[in-house]
Amino acid sequence: MSDGFDDLQALRAALKAAPAPDAASREAALKLAMENFDRLQGSPTPLRSSEDRPPQAMGAAGFFSGVQAMLKALTTKPALAASTSVAALLIGVAVILPVTRPAPTISTAPATVQKPEANATAATADVAAKARSEAEGLDVTAPTEPLADVTAEPMADAASAEIAAEAPQMTRRSATAEIESISSSMLAPSVAIMPAPLPELAPQPLPNTEAYANAEANPVKVTAEEPVSTFSIDVDTASYAILRSSLNAGVLPAPEQVRIEEMVNYFPYAYAAPAADQAFRSTVSIQPTPWNPGTKLVSIGLQGALPAVEDRPPLNLVFLIDTSGSMEDPNKLGLLKQSLALMLPQLRAEDEISIIAYAGSAGAVLPPTKAGERDKILTALDNLAAGGGTAGAEGLELAYQTAKAMQAEGEVSRILLATDGDFNLGISDPEGLTAYVAKKREAEGVYLSVLGFGRGNLDDATMQALAQNGNGQAAYIDTLSEARKVLVDQLTGALFAIAEDVKVQVEWNPATVAEYRLIGYETRALRREDFNNDKVDAGEIGAGLQVTALYEITAPGSEALLNEPLRYGTAAPVQPSEGELGFLRLRWKAPGAADSQLIETPITGTEPASDDARFAAAIAGFGQLLQGSTYLGDWGWDEAIALALSAKGEDAFGYRVEAVNLMRLAQSLGR
Repeated sequence: MSDGFDDLQALRAALKAAPAPDAASREAALKLAMENFDRLQGSPTPLRSSEDRPPQAMGAAGFFSGVQAMLKALTTKPALAASTSVAALLIGVAVILPVTRPAPTISTAPATVQKPEANATAATADVAAKARSEAEGLDVTAPTEPLADVTAEPMADAASAEIAAEAPQMTRRSATAEIESISSSMLAPSVAIMPAPLPELAPQPLPNTEAYANAEANPVKVTAEEPVSTFSIDVDTASYAILRSSLNAGVLPAPEQVRIEEMVNYFPYAYAAPAADQAFRSTVSIQPTPWNPGTKLVSIGLQGALPAVEDRPPLNLVFLIDTSGSMEDPNKLGLLKQSLALMLPQLRAEDEISIIAYAGSAGAVLPPTKAGERDKILTALDNLAAGGGTAGAEGLELAYQTAKAMQAEGEVSRILLATDGDFNLGISDPEGLTAYVAKKREAEGVYLSVLGFGRGNLDDATMQALAQNGNGQAAYIDTLSEARKVLVDQLTGALFAIAEDVKVQVEWNPATVAEYRLIGYETRALRREDFNNDKVDAGEIGAGLQVTALYEITAPGSEALLNEPLRYGTAAPVQPSEGELGFLRLRWKAPGAADSQLIETPITGTEPASDDARFAAAIAGFGQLLQGSTYLGDWGWDEAIALALSAKGEDAFGYRVEAVNLMRLAQSLGR
C-alpha cells in the first residue's frame, strides 16, 4: 500500500526531467505571479518571505496539516485561492521531496504513543491562523509545538519556474483539488499503527467427566453379630491400569478410582490347578498382617481350569467400536485398532468376527467374517474414523442382533465393546443399559465384555455395570503392552467362561475370630440370602483365570480388637473342629446351566503363606495407601515397597517390578 511518497518521488523525477527555462522566462513568471497576487488580493503588503517563520513549522507533517486548515479559512475571492495554491505547491515540492524519513519506533507504553494527527493538528492551526492574518494584513507570531527534525533541500529552480508559470491559469476549484490531493496523500501516515494483537490463548482442556464405580471401604465387623460375609467374585483389572495411567502422568489417583480387588487380581499367581473333573480349585493361606501385628491376613485364591485350545467351542465375536468424536485421540481409537489387531492371530480360523461402529448412529462395518481372513478384518479396522455423537444404546442393539444371527448350536457369542465410556445418546443411564444387557444375556446367552480406552471422559461406572451384567470382564487399556496382556496372554480366559454366577461366602467362627474385614469387593457385595438364590447374578470365571480375596481377621482377646463386646452377649457358637477359623462356601453354575453347584471347604489356618500371598498383601497395602485407609497405622510406603520386593518371586512378565516402581512414584508424588 502506497503512503504518498512514491507519488511525490515520481513527480520530482518528472520535474527534474523537464527542460530548464532560461533566466528571462523565470524572472518574468515570478514577476507575473507576484503582480497577480497583489492585484487580485487587493493588499498593499508584498508577498511575505518564509525566512522569518519558526523553524519547527517547516516539518512535513505540520506543513500539510496547515495547508488543510488554511484552505478552510480561505475567503471566497478566487484570486486568493489561486495564489494560495501556488504558494502551497512551491513550498510543498521544496520541503517534501528531499525528505528521507527514518523508520518510526513505536513504543507500547501509553504515555509515549501519539497518533500522527496530534502534531498535525497544532501545525494546522498555526498555519491557518497565519494565513488569515496575512490575508487581513495582521502580524501573528503564535508559538508552535516542536515537530520531528526534518532536513529540507532547496527546490530546483526549474521546478519552481514551471509551477509558478502555471499559477495565473489555475482556478480556485482546480487549485483546491490539487492541494487537497497532494496534502491528503502526504498526511497519510507512512506506518499504520495497529492495535497490538491479543495473545493467542492456549486451547482450554475439555472438562473431565470421568465417573467411577466404587463405594465406602468395608468396615470391621464383629463376628458374633454378623458372622457371614458374601460377595460375587470379580476378575476385572481396569482399576489397576487406570491408577497406573494416573501415576505415570504424575498424578495421584483419586480414592474412588482405586478398587483393591482389581489391583490384587491384576497379577498372575501360581495357584494349584484343579483336577480334571473340576472347574476350579481353592487355595487358602494365612499370614501375619503386615500393617497390624495384632491381626492375621487370610488369602483365598481360586484357580480356573484351562481347557485345551482344540476343546474350546467355536467363537462368534462382535467388535462393537465407539467411533464418536471423543475417540479421536491416538491413545483411543488408534490404540484400539492396534489392540484388536494383536488378538487376531490368537483366534482360530473357524472363529467369526463382525465389526459394528457407532457414533451419531450405528452401522455394520464388517459382516460376519472368518478369523482366517485377517487382511479383510484389518482393512475394516484401518478404515474406522472418529466423529459425531455416541449412540451407545443403538450400537448395543445392533451388536446383539448381529451376535444372535451369528450364533449356532454349541457356539459361544460375545460382544467386545471398545469405548472411552462416553455414552451420551440413547439409553445413557447405567440402570437402563445394564437392565438391557442383563435381559439380552438371559434371553439370548450372549456375553458382553468391555475395553476402556483414553482418559478425560471415561465412564468407568457404566463400563463396570455393563460388564458385570453381561457376564464379562472390564479392562482398561492404556498401552499396547496392556493390550497384549488382556487380549493375547489372557485371551482364552477373557472370552471363554468355565463358570458363571460364582459367589463366595465365608462364615467366620466367633470362637476363633472376633472381628474381620474384607479388603475390597465393595461393589460386589451380596446379601446373605443372595448366596442360595440362583436367580441373583454374580461374577464369571474364564478359562484359566484366577480370583484372589483377602480378609483381615482378629482373634478374641487381641489388643487389636476395635469393638467392645455387647452387654447382653449372643448365642453360644457351634463348636468347630480343632483349629477351624471359618468355613468357605462357593456356588457356581456351568455355562448356560440354570442350577448352581456348591463347594465347601474349612479354613484351618494351617497353610503357610507363599510369596504369591505375601505379594498380594503388599498390593492390598498399596491400594489402601492410595485410599488413605485408617487401618494401616504407621505402616507406609517404605514398608509396602520392602514387602513387595521380598515377595516378588518369579516375575516372567515384569508386572511385579512395575508395581514396585509405581509404589515409589506414588510415594514421591505424595510428599
